[in-house]
Amino acid sequence: MTDPTQDLLPEGLEDRLVQSAAAATRIERAMLEAMRGHGYDRVRPPLIEFERSMAGRMDGVSTREMFRFVDPVSLRTLALRSDITPQLGRIASTGLADAARPLRLCYAGQVARITGSKLEPRREELQVGAELIGADSVAAASEVVELAIAALEAAGATGISVDFTLPDLVDTLADGPLPLDDAQRENVRRELDTKDAGGLVEAGGRDYLPLIHATGAFEDAATKLEALDTSGVLETRIAGLRDIAARIGDKARITLDPSERHGFEYQSWFGFTLYAENVRGAMGRGGTYCIAGTDEAATGFSLYPENLIEAVKGHEDTGKRLFLPLGHDRDAAAEARSEGWRTVAALTDADDAAGMGCSHRLDGGAIRSA
Repeated sequence: MTDPTQDLLPEGLEDRLVQSAAAATRIERAMLEAMRGHGYDRVRPPLIEFERSMAGRMDGVSTREMFRFVDPVSLRTLALRSDITPQLGRIASTGLADAARPLRLCYAGQVARITGSKLEPRREELQVGAELIGADSVAAASEVVELAIAALEAAGATGISVDFTLPDLVDTLADGPLPLDDAQRENVRRELDTKDAGGLVEAGGRDYLPLIHATGAFEDAATKLEALDTSGVLETRIAGLRDIAARIGDKARITLDPSERHGFEYQSWFGFTLYAENVRGAMGRGGTYCIAGTDEAATGFSLYPENLIEAVKGHEDTGKRLFLPLGHDRDAAAEARSEGWRTVAALTDADDAAGMGCSHRLDGGAIRSA
């Protein structure tokens, strides 16, 4: 008896069937083309690397979410990538170390992690992104946010919104006007994550309460953040956020949650999250960071278009299909393909246009409705 479970896929993994694969291909290509148009060159790092290298280029990157195994050749531990960004840090620090800066790179590929989450159980997904290496200025951040929006638009996303954050906000305040020790900092970060006012007070962060309310529409939230900054320690950061917002203009709706840190494990002074209308969850994240080992500044973003693919796959156009009967005119078929037709050739007399899913057939040298 055939085992009914032998063809099951592991939890969190799935086949991408025709409509979904077509949507994924189109979206990946459109995003990469948008990045190419802005001067970003594509690189393709390997799927597997040494664990030590994978974890050593970005602060905050943990190997606990990576599939790991021993390389039978070197006997060293290998890891299946869960994030492509650290790989670009390695490439910039080694193979492209002598390239002119700022260095503009883009990428696309699959990533995998050991576990998913309750909200997002998927364990393998497409990651598409760009890195501007050698700069983490306001100008660099503005270019990267605009490029991320352009890539989403090229993929067909609409109603795009961008949520700004300041990943190092607690440390900046705790080192200056609102001092906290190391234990208090972690507790304050945790309570700010949950927006728990009572818990924040108990954690010793009473002075941080205004941050809970400094969220929402960008201008209003930025004004509240300025009111909190009586010492001026955040002045340049807030001014930078305003400059970036001005560059974006009406390309996207802009919000601010200055203490948000989910997904910003290695970002420095600036971070952002991207959303799109009718697409569940975040579309991607980005910000400024430092490449470990070389301490080179960089700014970039990663897009995860899986939910966009799911949202549009039912309407994905897989192209016009043209049936080619036995003995068809091969030159006419080649010309049809050059015009964008997808040709499907008969293998036997029993094959017909309807059975092959074709709307048209080649009749001599002419294309006719099936």
